[in-house]
Amino acid sequence: MSTRKKSSSVPSARIVSPKSILLPYQRTWVDDRARFKAGIWSRQTGKDFSSASEIVEDCLTTPKCPWLIAAPSERQSLETLAKVKEWTEAYKLAIEDAIETRAGDHPEALLKSSEIIFANGSRVVAVPGKPDTVRGFSANVLLTEFAFFEQPALTWRAILPSITNPLRGGEKKVRLISTPNGKGDIFHKIVAENYRGPGAELDTPLDPNRRMKWSVHRVTIWDAVKAGLPVDPEQLREALDDPDGWKQEFECEFLDGSNVLLPYDIIALAESAEAREFADPAFFSAGANPVYCGIDFGRTNDPTICWTLEKIGDVLWTREVLALRGVSTPDQEALLAARIRRASRVCFDYTGPGIGLGDHLVKPEAGFGEYDPQAHKFGRVELCQFTVNFKRELFPKLRRAFEPPVKLRVPISVAVREDLHAMKQIVRNGEYSYAAPRTAEGHSDRCTALALAVRAAGMGGGPFAYTRIPRDLAGQEGRFAGL
Repeated sequence: MSTRKKSSSVPSARIVSPKSILLPYQRTWVDDRARFKAGIWSRQTGKDFSSASEIVEDCLTTPKCPWLIAAPSERQSLETLAKVKEWTEAYKLAIEDAIETRAGDHPEALLKSSEIIFANGSRVVAVPGKPDTVRGFSANVLLTEFAFFEQPALTWRAILPSITNPLRGGEKKVRLISTPNGKGDIFHKIVAENYRGPGAELDTPLDPNRRMKWSVHRVTIWDAVKAGLPVDPEQLREALDDPDGWKQEFECEFLDGSNVLLPYDIIALAESAEAREFADPAFFSAGANPVYCGIDFGRTNDPTICWTLEKIGDVLWTREVLALRGVSTPDQEALLAARIRRASRVCFDYTGPGIGLGDHLVKPEAGFGEYDPQAHKFGRVELCQFTVNFKRELFPKLRRAFEPPVKLRVPISVAVREDLHAMKQIVRNGEYSYAAPRTAEGHSDRCTALALAVRAAGMGGGPFAYTRIPRDLAGQEGRFAGL
């Protein structure tokens, strides 16, 4: 499906460069005209913003100039393209046309490409960073957050021929920008082999005979603040509360590595137009099929997500992905109570701000009861503490629920898809855990809620399951002896 928009903007007769707003390290990056350029930058230091400036300036000064933007997710690709549009307005460059193409007729189907075309024939195309989406393009390339691509090596292999062949539209420029994402990937290899500034890995020797040489820029949060970035690093460090994460995300140190838990092609196996993100309230009043809920509780920074699954036959169908942001705890409880009451089993995030509400939900007066078979409790709500070991049990089972034969259905939704795709398995010092980057939308809260709902449904495998004996069979235990 393609959509097209026309622009009525008119180019200015006199262009004044707006690059004066860039900080010194950003201006140094933009003005570096090396053909192959890599930026290892801290989070929130303006790497996409600065790179967008270079793209627009190039499109302005070079008619029919093509650029390709690729990022780990649809959201990130479109955000970088939005920064290109901001610089377009600053340069007063006319956008002649805008085209968006998706993989199907559904308005929130997986993005194939989003393109803007300028009046002078230059164009910028944004795509998700996958081997099949970048293959075949002949353009200058910006790969943003390259270290976090699902398959960075395969994506690089797919795009390399088109950017190194000067017969396809002339010589191309390549820009790789990213925060580190562990050692051993192609981004780490490029940085280690070419960078010799502060923080360089000096155990990697330089090869004087190498023909493909990169200009590498490294910007830590401390470098950015020193150059005038108006942020408080200590406040950021305290808010993150993760020493390893701080070293990697803000001080640009390469740790061990990470992998995407749910790649796009895996998510696509479970997407269905019949799964729903929003439910009719009547659904929670009554029904014959069993229902299971996973609740990831948030209060201030992150939303509360309640993911509801209905089991029909042997398939779990998503019936609602309730998102509550900025809602008081009493109001949240009122909304969640109807869903818990309808559910056969609920897994509740009993960590941090969720502890208080969790304690309340399992009190006798709430009427739900606690599910804890080891303590001989067979109520409705399981209180789940997110320890490292619990995550190692929870998220692999979610991944298995997406693998063929897929018996899980999720809605076709950009918000849902991007949230699921954000969760990563992270390896540090030989140990692994699961985490997602914190964004304005949350912290992969939908993915966590779905993992809890899958656990509540007993899907994805486990050591054993418990089945309650119906009340009308009480006192007939002898009939079941030996079963």
